[in-house]
Amino acid sequence: MSGYGQFCSMARAHEVLGGRWTLLVVREILCGSRRFNEIHRGIPRISRTMLSERLQELAAIGVLSRTDGKYGPEYDLTASGRELAALVSAMGAWGQRWLPRRADDEDLDAQPLLVDMARRVRADALSGGPVVVRFEIEGERQPRFLLLKASEVSLCTQNPGFPEALRVRAPLPALVAWWRGDVGFAQAQGMGLSIEGSKALVKAFPDWFDRYLFADIGPAA
Repeated sequence: MSGYGQFCSMARAHEVLGGRWTLLVVREILCGSRRFNEIHRGIPRISRTMLSERLQELAAIGVLSRTDGKYGPEYDLTASGRELAALVSAMGAWGQRWLPRRADDEDLDAQPLLVDMARRVRADALSGGPVVVRFEIEGERQPRFLLLKASEVSLCTQNPGFPEALRVRAPLPALVAWWRGDVGFAQAQGMGLSIEGSKALVKAFPDWFDRYLFADIGPAA
C-alpha cells in the first residue's frame, strides 16, 4: 500500500499509527495489560489475527518490546511508545468533551466497561475479606463476577468461590452512563441500575472505584 507521500512528520506518524485498532492496543498497554489475552479482553471485537498483526507492527516501528515471560510473551512500551500516552490522553479528553454522549444509541460491549472498572478499583477503599460482585447486564447471556481483595482484583466469568456480597443489575447504557460521567449514580439508578446486598455495601459500592479516567471532563455544550 502506498503512503501519503508527504514529508510532514504528522502524516508519517499517521501512516504507522492511524490504522484501525492500533491506538486502542497502545491504550490497553498503557493501562497495564501485558499479555496477549489481557490486551484482547479490553478490545474484544478485534480478531486475534488482527491483534497479532498490530502487535507485530508496533514492535517493528519500535513502539513495543516483546519478551518471553513466565506464562508466554509479554509486551511493554518502549520510550517511543510511552510518549504516545500524551496522544492517547488528548484523544480521550477530546472525545469526552466534543463527541455526543448518548449511551442508549451507542454500539456498546459490556466487556471493555467491566475491564476498565476492574483496573480502577481503589484498593484503599476495600476492607475485610474477599468481596464478590455479580454483574447481570441486560442482553448478556452470562453474568460476570468481580473479585475484590486488597491484594487482588479479578474479573471472572464464573464465581471464584466466595459468597456474592452484591448483585448489580443494569441495562448496559445505564452502567456506561454512570461510569463515563454522563450521569450521577442516582440518575443511573433511575435508568434501571440496581444493586442488591447489605445496606452498607450498597452504599459503599460507588466509592470503590476511581471512575473512568475522563469522567470529570464535561461536554463542551
